[in-house]
Amino acid sequence: MSGLFGDEEPPAPEPEGPGLFGDALPIATPLAAPAVPYRVLARTYRPTQFSDLIGQEAMVRTLRNAFALGRVAHAFMLTGVRGVGKTTTARIIARALNCTGADGTGGPTTEPCGVCSNCVAILADRHPDVTEMDAASNNGIEAIREIIEAVRFRPMQARTKVFILDEVHMLSKPAFNALLKTLEEPPAHVKFIFATTEIRKVPVTVLSRCQRFDLRRISVAELSAHYGNIAVKEGKTIAPEALLLIARAADGSARDGLSLLDQAIAQTPDGETISAEAVIDMLGLADRSSVFDLFEAVMEGKPAAALAITDNAHARGADLGELLSDLLELVHTVTRLKSVPDLRDGTELPETERVRGAAIADKLGMASLGRAWQMLLKGIAEVEQAPDRRAAAEMVLIRLCHVAELPPPGELVRRLTENPPSASLPSMQPAPSGGGVRAVSNGAPRMQAEPVPAGPVLSNFRDVAALVAERREPTLHAHLVHSVHVVRFAPPVIEIRQEADAPRDLAARLSAVLTEATGTRWTIALSASTGEASLAEQGDAADHARRRKAETHPLVQAILLAFPGAKIEAVRDSNVDTYGLPATPTLGGEGEPENFELPPPGSDDFDEPSDFWETTP
Repeated sequence: MSGLFGDEEPPAPEPEGPGLFGDALPIATPLAAPAVPYRVLARTYRPTQFSDLIGQEAMVRTLRNAFALGRVAHAFMLTGVRGVGKTTTARIIARALNCTGADGTGGPTTEPCGVCSNCVAILADRHPDVTEMDAASNNGIEAIREIIEAVRFRPMQARTKVFILDEVHMLSKPAFNALLKTLEEPPAHVKFIFATTEIRKVPVTVLSRCQRFDLRRISVAELSAHYGNIAVKEGKTIAPEALLLIARAADGSARDGLSLLDQAIAQTPDGETISAEAVIDMLGLADRSSVFDLFEAVMEGKPAAALAITDNAHARGADLGELLSDLLELVHTVTRLKSVPDLRDGTELPETERVRGAAIADKLGMASLGRAWQMLLKGIAEVEQAPDRRAAAEMVLIRLCHVAELPPPGELVRRLTENPPSASLPSMQPAPSGGGVRAVSNGAPRMQAEPVPAGPVLSNFRDVAALVAERREPTLHAHLVHSVHVVRFAPPVIEIRQEADAPRDLAARLSAVLTEATGTRWTIALSASTGEASLAEQGDAADHARRRKAETHPLVQAILLAFPGAKIEAVRDSNVDTYGLPATPTLGGEGEPENFELPPPGSDDFDEPSDFWETTP
């Protein structure tokens, strides 16, 4: 403050002597500026433009064209897994609809300026005309009624009122019903944007009123590049292997990966590189090379080496259940490399997967990989239910090691074929499925084809039942198969005994169908005689006979002994009809083949076996 005559006021004299309570007076210090609160990476690098969105090119292209042509829908449905950008896209659309440009004269645009009052307010989540509601916590009809009431009024300062409903699938049924009419015919100044992770729970009546966009999972390569750019902006150095680990753990979610990157940066001192080892420890994962080592030990049948690797992983804090999941993923990768050799030269897979994975793929067959996949799937489920996850995971690995010592079914069949237990055993070959074996009977000589007469030929009751099925009479056909016993078959007269559950008009209905189909009057007579077994009973008896013959076959018994726990799943005969009965007479009687024999590989009959069974481990 200046003095009375414009001179500067002299400085206040320094206080002398002790203070009021005998202490020296403190020296005043200027107040420190308040610390700026830290914003996590997921918020700091949240996309603000369509061009910032990664992995959603199809949606961005459609929205750009819609804005350019002035064909912006009145309602959008954005669906996808968590963290792919649904809510972010909704906010970008809201800004694009209401941006006025830096000079305040602009219209809707796919490139919001970010500086106009509407853009700034929407970015700060405080725009009065952009309402964002969490449907998970506001899922009742009252919340929707408030929206319906707000729709009636024009925007206060924006061009368009925008209502963003996150997790819209959580709305109750009455709430959805209340929204339908407004959603179908909203005022011109209103837009709805819905976001959901459970699109199947959204009623089709709502989906039909929206333009739907499925935001896809972001690939590991795209996420890795994105996180690398952010690390550079943050002034941090991160190893490429660490980026891959974070991108893989993100599981297609950009937000989840950014949270992991934030954590990795926080645990690494300034100036040091974020290493793959640090990320492995942070995530509780096993080293990728250790996963390869474990897989090789398991597939080579070395339980001691496999358990040593798991002990080391457990000591480092890795969850053995997750380790089994890593093995399952590796089996899938190796199988892809074996099925699609071009992947070895591409950039889709990391170098470790391409080099070591290709080497493993060259050593293992598809049968071994498929068996490992099935056992790991079952083992992971066991680990989730077991009281001791580590013990359960180790038991799964030990089983895999011992199974690796067993020859695949095809190799066992080859050995047994070359050195059969006895000279009387027939030739055996792998079943078409690749996981079992089959025995084939030549059966009776095939009948010479004869010209087919113009009308239906009804040689037996099975022909009659088949004709009824062709005439689209399912109920009548079911009763003929299960509830009718033929006493005498002498066309055009059929004498039958029907069971109590058969309808009373069965004979009349059957007579009408046959008369119409053949042009001949048929008589269906009811009898009290026992008659023969029903078609269903005959088919069951024939199937049991085939299974008994298969079970007692010496070579099948040898295979069952070689594969403990294996069982006969089914016995199939390509010469039987729909009812499980032989289409042509056989020497064995009642559908049983007289002997089991397989034609030599490469012959014309090899691909068309007439009778085979399969065993599955």
